[in-house]
Amino acid sequence: MVMMPLKLERAVQQVRRGGVIAYPTEAVWGLGCDPLNSKAVGRLLAIKQRPVEKGLILVAASVEQFAPYLEHLSPQLLAKFSQVLPQPVTWLVSVNSFVPSWISGKFSSVALRVSTHQVVVDLCRAVGGPVVSTSANKAGKEPALWPWVLQRQLGDELDYILPGQLGGAVKPSEIRELISDKVIRNG
Repeated sequence: MVMMPLKLERAVQQVRRGGVIAYPTEAVWGLGCDPLNSKAVGRLLAIKQRPVEKGLILVAASVEQFAPYLEHLSPQLLAKFSQVLPQPVTWLVSVNSFVPSWISGKFSSVALRVSTHQVVVDLCRAVGGPVVSTSANKAGKEPALWPWVLQRQLGDELDYILPGQLGGAVKPSEIRELISDKVIRNG
């Protein structure tokens, strides 16, 4: 059995129990939960006051953790998704039967990013798969950039806040369609 730091272990326990946690990402504090747990996702959306139709981003520690979400892709698209880029990219990938509607929302694609942020990588490795990653804020408000802001705005509604530092990115990741390469949000 691999020993993990107590703080990471607490975060993993909460995710596995259907809890909603906060954690640092590349640019802002994020909210996360188990993407396959509809109740956890529903609670996260309620905390954010975000409609399910908008869909959610998933992050993982590796391309392999996204295997069930990618099994329908051609070798060329899989190679494109797997390439290492200088900045994090969130790819919009066409949905398959594995993607729950509470993750894709009204879209025929799902947003997936392999993170390079060590806290996110460690969290996803310890959980054993992807987690939801959406900015830690109420709809229409600025995302939390500081732990004290996160605590003040959302702390009472969260099951755990995984400590750490933001990754230093000035903006959230670029969002790009995998098939067309069309940029949906600049990074």
